[in-house]
Amino acid sequence: MRTRWLLVALAVLLALLGLSGFKPYDRTTWALEVAPIAIALPILWLLYVCIFLHAGVLMVGGAYTYARVPLGFQIADALGLHRNPYDKIGHFFQGFVPAIATREILIRGGYVRGRRMVAFVTVCIVLAISATYELIEWAAALLLGQGADEFLGTQGDPWDTQSDMFSALVGAVAALLLLSRFHDRQIRALPARIRGSPQ
Repeated sequence: MRTRWLLVALAVLLALLGLSGFKPYDRTTWALEVAPIAIALPILWLLYVCIFLHAGVLMVGGAYTYARVPLGFQIADALGLHRNPYDKIGHFFQGFVPAIATREILIRGGYVRGRRMVAFVTVCIVLAISATYELIEWAAALLLGQGADEFLGTQGDPWDTQSDMFSALVGAVAALLLLSRFHDRQIRALPARIRGSPQ
């Protein structure tokens, strides 16, 4: 039953990916924005829900570019913001989803012991991922020149890189606070032969 739902979710995800790439605002921006989807898919089922949500955010951002997503304009109007904040939703998920994936690897691989140390190392890894993504954005700006403006989506904000990383940090902390106990129960429910090292 679980496998069937995962297959349905995967089919919907692939259909949405195809739809978002049908006529995006900018093809290069779309390809750069949706690339993380292919990296995250193989992780366990708790992640599939998170990945599905994150993928949706990425595809919408890729289709419109983050600075032009209609939902972002609605949020900006509601909160009285001077810029479209949709990219911060993407960076929140850039912290939220890898936090669970990282936690899974650390616990099941037995690489780190103790709940606090697992949380600390998880947040550090998420921030490293976020910083790496910002470096990729910087490299894209250098390589693509003016064409990178859509991908960077800074909208004139000189602190965009820092606030992107802060959004990822908030996402990681939220994932750990909201899902750690549920995640622990999931790991304990696995057969011992595939559970890996206990925490």
